[in-house]
Amino acid sequence: MSDLLAGLAPWPAVDFSAFGEVEQKPLNKIQKFVAAFLGRNWVAIPHVTHNDDADVTDLEARRQAHNMQGSTKLTAVPLLVKALAEALAAFPQFNASLDPASGTLTLKKYVHVGVAVDTPGGLLVPVIRDCDKKSASQIATEIAALSEKARTKGLSMTEMSGGCITLTSLGHIGGNSFTPIVNAPEVAILGVTRARPWPVPARDGGIAWRQMLPLSLSYDHRVINGADAARFCRFIAQRLASAELFD
Repeated sequence: MSDLLAGLAPWPAVDFSAFGEVEQKPLNKIQKFVAAFLGRNWVAIPHVTHNDDADVTDLEARRQAHNMQGSTKLTAVPLLVKALAEALAAFPQFNASLDPASGTLTLKKYVHVGVAVDTPGGLLVPVIRDCDKKSASQIATEIAALSEKARTKGLSMTEMSGGCITLTSLGHIGGNSFTPIVNAPEVAILGVTRARPWPVPARDGGIAWRQMLPLSLSYDHRVINGADAARFCRFIAQRLASAELFD
């Protein structure tokens, strides 16, 4: 890492109090932990972010109908996790980890998906294991339990280890797109923001309104090329339109 930073100017040392009143507040334990890894990942991984939209009009209709039946309530997140699990099977280079020192790529035969959780102390990423073998309802139950534990008791390193890809969602807040940072040693991370109505041509020549979900896929360009990233996002968009996700 020191070689990557060699030759850069030193970090500026500034007495901010010379410009006005200030208050100093140390980062908490979680913030320090996350900052160290995010800083390393951003510097060490050549990031590219591919942005796309998924038509989730039918998905939202099915999700609302599912939730009205009194079964396990589903948000879009567990359905996205299922779509990601299927995408990893279709695009195995995304379910991999690179060892830069040896130039070895490890392809994984399991499917574990990390789901970023916003906690009072900072960002944590619990890992949902064997997502390819679970229903959306099972995944939703596990996400809810781990998210609650993350916000209250905290998570063990075991509960945050072994992920193949990470999902981070800002849909409950808003936004159009962003650049999520790859969670090493994974090679990709999918960010989503709030679905929005979007006009498209209707068959009768008029305008039809569809619900479009923004997808922001950041990936390690040493392992994944742009064409495969575009195909990966298109695959996810197609799976989100399928009723099979609710099985």
